[in-house]
Amino acid sequence: QVQLVESGGGSVQAGGSLRLSCAASGRATFSTYALAWFRQAPGKEREFAAAISRSGGSTDYADHVRGRFTISRDNAKNTVYLQMNSLKPEDTAVYYCAARNIVTSKKEFAYDYWGLGTQVTVSS
Repeated sequence: QVQLVESGGGSVQAGGSLRLSCAASGRATFSTYALAWFRQAPGKEREFAAAISRSGGSTDYADHVRGRFTISRDNAKNTVYLQMNSLKPEDTAVYYCAARNIVTSKKEFAYDYWGLGTQVTVSS
């Protein structure tokens, strides 16, 4: 199993940037897990944002973040990142990282392990 803890959230003005981190711990080998970021705005369902393969060689993005967000991972540090640029008020949400011991997926139910989330607030 693996435990995930997100950090790096905060409050920024529209057009600003944030870098989220998700640190993993446990006996599992970090490099065997595909990783993803999801987000959930108040009153909305949780939605897919970005995913990265076990090797880091393949990434996938939701349409609403493509071109603005970049997902990356450092297997030596057991950490996955989400660089968020050109932030919009619509990006305001709690951001969660998730892991599965297989290929990436855009579906929430496919992921076995979840962090507790970190709040991102973007003001106009």
